[in-house]
Amino acid sequence: MNAPQPACNIADRESFYKKIDGASMTPLWEVLHGIVTPFPQTPCLPHVWKWATSYPWLLEAGGLISAKEAERRVLVLENPGLRGQTRITHSLYAGLQLILPGEVAPAHRHSQSALRFILSGSGAYTAVQGEKVAMNVGDFVITPSWTFHDHGNPSDEPMVWLDGLDLAIVELFDAQFMERGSEDSQQTSIEAGTNLAVFGNTMKPVEYKPRSRTSPLFWYPYERTREALETMLQHGTEHECWGYKLQYTNPVTGEWAMPTMGQFMQLMPKGFKGRPYRSTDSTIYVVVEGSGRCVVGDTVLRFEPKDVFICPSWMPYRFEIDAADDVVLFSYSDRPAQQALDLWRDQIG
Repeated sequence: MNAPQPACNIADRESFYKKIDGASMTPLWEVLHGIVTPFPQTPCLPHVWKWATSYPWLLEAGGLISAKEAERRVLVLENPGLRGQTRITHSLYAGLQLILPGEVAPAHRHSQSALRFILSGSGAYTAVQGEKVAMNVGDFVITPSWTFHDHGNPSDEPMVWLDGLDLAIVELFDAQFMERGSEDSQQTSIEAGTNLAVFGNTMKPVEYKPRSRTSPLFWYPYERTREALETMLQHGTEHECWGYKLQYTNPVTGEWAMPTMGQFMQLMPKGFKGRPYRSTDSTIYVVVEGSGRCVVGDTVLRFEPKDVFICPSWMPYRFEIDAADDVVLFSYSDRPAQQALDLWRDQIG
């Protein structure tokens, strides 16, 4: 027997909605179709931030405010669909940080995890957990959650890198904490290169016990990554969507290098034409070498070295590489967090 259908009285419904609104309640059936959708709906838009435009603005900012006064002199890359929210995707942050010769970005720590990908310059350093490492173009550096870190530039040229943080994820859980250091530069007691020597050779100290899910290796030099990509190019099998792609890992566990953000480096040979691909993790790409196009839905993003571009969630995209040179791309996304929550999906074609 079918349940009786209530008479449709719009005025009565509106009166009911107004009554329960006073008690901070709302009818699910009025919003259900907007929150449980057939496929991901994101306000994020495909976009490319051109280095040729960004770099002069960074230098201009360097003449307006010091690294110490700003604490972090950064131009935030805000997605055009999320303006005013300090986000490049719904869950992640990206910004271009400038350290001028002789400057120090003061020590602090925060609950957000951070990555650095070096874009320009050499000789600047980051100090993490008592160890200082010099950074070069193409290096990937991790700042784990709640670890003191500072940056400095003793070189004679400006240094720029991309900051990536899980700001919105931490904010979602209301777990934001920040603390400034007692001094601008922390005292480093570990010889530079120790961390790489201990954890960067497929080995670990016998007595080592992980204190977190973040990789104990916090510096991944580009020269090693590039060599691995070249070996794949010579001896591996080319993937139809992304050419040759590596995932940065925690050398102790073999899992993601960071629990909330995943990082990758890929090489696509000159003339490569990729098949369309899409996934639920919006992905931020940084161009290390070469030039080409990324076609995201109906949007064509032309990219060159040091450009940054975004491929939003579940929008199909494909790569078309110029005939002159191979392309190398660094990328990061919230894939580890999605996979941990059984949310991640992808599709080829």
